[in-house]
Amino acid sequence: MLALADGTTFIGRALGARGVTTGEVVFTTAMSGYQEVLTDPSYAGQIVTMTAPEIGNTGINREDDEDDRPRLAGFVVRESSPIVSSWRATDSLDAYLARQGIVAIEGIDTRLLTRHTRDAGAQNGAIGPMPNLTDDAVNALIRKAREAPSMEGLDLATGVSTREPYPWRDGTGVWHPAAPGATLSKTHDKRVVAMDFGLKRNILRCLVDAGCNVTVVPAQTSAKEILDLAPDGVFVSNGPGDPAALGYAVETLRTLVEHKPVFGICLGHQLLGRALGATTSKLRFGHRGINQPVRDLTTGRIEITTQNHGFVVDEASLGKDAVVTHLHLNDGAVEGIAHRTKPAFSVQYHPEAAAGPHDSLYLFERFMKMIETGRP
Repeated sequence: MLALADGTTFIGRALGARGVTTGEVVFTTAMSGYQEVLTDPSYAGQIVTMTAPEIGNTGINREDDEDDRPRLAGFVVRESSPIVSSWRATDSLDAYLARQGIVAIEGIDTRLLTRHTRDAGAQNGAIGPMPNLTDDAVNALIRKAREAPSMEGLDLATGVSTREPYPWRDGTGVWHPAAPGATLSKTHDKRVVAMDFGLKRNILRCLVDAGCNVTVVPAQTSAKEILDLAPDGVFVSNGPGDPAALGYAVETLRTLVEHKPVFGICLGHQLLGRALGATTSKLRFGHRGINQPVRDLTTGRIEITTQNHGFVVDEASLGKDAVVTHLHLNDGAVEGIAHRTKPAFSVQYHPEAAAGPHDSLYLFERFMKMIETGRP
């Protein structure tokens, strides 16, 4: 059973690992890329619902992981495919979830669950076994959902960040021919420090493609430690949780913006916004999927983007130092900002296209030009 904090329940079949799990129940409208969803550290603490009706057709492979293991709290699908039909697959979805200890459920009406989440808002839930459908058993699972911690106020980034600095040298390799418009530099002479709040591997690959020599550092690395590495630029990654809980990162960014070009994605965008004086708030049900429309206000161009976030920068709170550069076309949410006078910018969505469209890969080239010129 999946039980929501408001008392709504869904009966289904066990998938993956057996046990009980709790987390914030959210949905993604992605029709493909479920492996990237499973291994995106930004989903830590969340039970993710896939709105596509059948998941698992292409199995699991080693190349498409965005992290070394899934970080999400649970997984919900309408139906898991019993057949794996890709030559790249090394595992089925069910076997992979079981091996990774991810509790999941299938066989429920995910369309109804998605509509309920859209209307009532994202809320905590619990997945657990229900051998006897008694009122006591159902109420016990509902209580577990209600007792789970709220996403607001949680620093989940430190739990998924690297513990030690490390270099990254791999580009997109075999994926690159499928990414028209992407940069493929012959040199890697731009030293970039990537602050890891839960970053995805394909972001690192895109930075390498663009010409970067990347060093990844833990979330709580200080501004002094970063500047001591003598980077040409600083990248601020995506990640889970509430940006308001990461005051240490905001203080670090306030210093870095004064000294180095900065590029942020997703949580990194929210942290840059707060460093520039803005506030952030929680959306009703967030933006998650690979079909989210965004307008680049600097060019008028429309991009279809990959997104995964529940918090947003509040436009009215932006001070005189920042300008909005991108807006979500569905609800007008801020999707990009830039400093007016310093080389610092960020976007709420995921331009690395894993999984998703390649419309926004130009942003990595924009970061490179910013490093070269030292100007916004």
